[in-house]
Amino acid sequence: MEELFIAGGLFIALHSIPTSPQVRSRLISMIGRTAYLALYSVASTLVLIWLFALALRMDYVELWAPAAWQAAVNFVLSPIGLFLVIAGLLSPNSYSVTLRKPTGECGAILRVTRHPVLWGFFLWAIGHVIANGDVRSLVLFGGFAGFSLMGIRLQNKLAARQSLPKWRIQPQARIDRPMIVGLLLTSAALLLLLAGGHALLFGADPLVMLTIQ
Repeated sequence: MEELFIAGGLFIALHSIPTSPQVRSRLISMIGRTAYLALYSVASTLVLIWLFALALRMDYVELWAPAAWQAAVNFVLSPIGLFLVIAGLLSPNSYSVTLRKPTGECGAILRVTRHPVLWGFFLWAIGHVIANGDVRSLVLFGGFAGFSLMGIRLQNKLAARQSLPKWRIQPQARIDRPMIVGLLLTSAALLLLLAGGHALLFGADPLVMLTIQ
């Protein structure tokens, strides 16, 4: 459990970088934007794999008995969350987390929320807590959900310090390319999971098997 908290702390530290313009800008100026994005993506992926590997090694301690409605809730929340994350990362956004360069523009997904990545991550995480109903899922996915809410609060404070109005720019398009890409990739991921991809990747473990039923 101690190692899981260490990995979780490292995950939070890594994902705090995009919320700090000063740190992010300094890193980009030192190594370049392409190298920053590549290294950040690799580091985040490795830490995420480490987190899941540690969680899978923990004993399964049930908090509530699994039920069909719990899995159904996750089946709805997780695709929505994944769509928001993908569309948000690909969209220009002056208010929150994105992979795009700051341009002062806003993607169409901001008609839904200023924080699509963070809300998407929250929905994905909370859906997995509900579906699994065990201690390790509560620690792992509950931690992700809490981090997302904390990130939204920090981003709102940052926008206030920068004197950004809540909805300074109204996107002209109701649907744009990032939203279409997000929808296509989410659909592909959902089809893969329905075809048994989840079990193929992680095996028959309660931590992951209940997330798609």
